Amino acid sequence: MSVPDSETLTPDDIFEILSNHRRRMVLYYLRKDGGSVEVRELAEEIAAMENDTSVTELTSQQRKRVYVSLYQTHLPKMDQMNAIEYDKDAGTVQLTDQTTNIDRYLNTSEQTTYPWTFHYVVLGLLSGLTVTLSLLSVPVFSGIPLVWLGLGIFALFAASAVIQVIKRNRETDIPFELSQYEQE
Repeated sequence: MSVPDSETLTPDDIFEILSNHRRRMVLYYLRKDGGSVEVRELAEEIAAMENDTSVTELTSQQRKRVYVSLYQTHLPKMDQMNAIEYDKDAGTVQLTDQTTNIDRYLNTSEQTTYPWTFHYVVLGLLSGLTVTLSLLSVPVFSGIPLVWLGLGIFALFAASAVIQVIKRNRETDIPFELSQYEQE
C-alpha cells in the first residue's frame, strides 16, 4: 500500500502504521530526538526501552532483534506510506510532513486536558460583563477608563493563548508501552 506524496494518509493507513508497538516507538523516538536519527541509534534506543535497560547494558541479541525488525520490516513499510523518510543506503530515518496527521491519532494521556474552550467562553463572558458594567456607569467599573479595560482584556486573552501554546508544545505523545517508564 503506497501513499502518493500529494495525498495525506487515510485513517486506515494511520491505524496500520500505529498497529505495531515498534512503529509507534519509532515515531515517539524521532519526535523526542528532533526528527532525524541513524537506524543503528534508533534500534539501540528502542531495544533499551523495550528491555527496560540502558543502551550500554543491551546484549548483542537484543540489539540485533530490534535492528533486523526495523531494517527489514517496519522502516521500509513506514517509508512506503510516507510516515517517515528512510534512507537505507545512508542508514538514516527522519520524520515527514505526514507525521502531524499521525500525531492526531496518538493520545496516550489518561488525564483530562485543561478545558480551553470553557476557559475562553468564561473569559469572554467576564470581559463582556466588565465592559457592560463600565458602560452602564456602575460605580466600581465606571472609574476604569475603557482604554485600560480593553488593554487588560486583551492582555488576559493574549496570556491565555501563550500559556495554551506552551502547554501544547510540552505535551509529548508517549506510546502506551512507555508511559509507565516516562513517569518515573
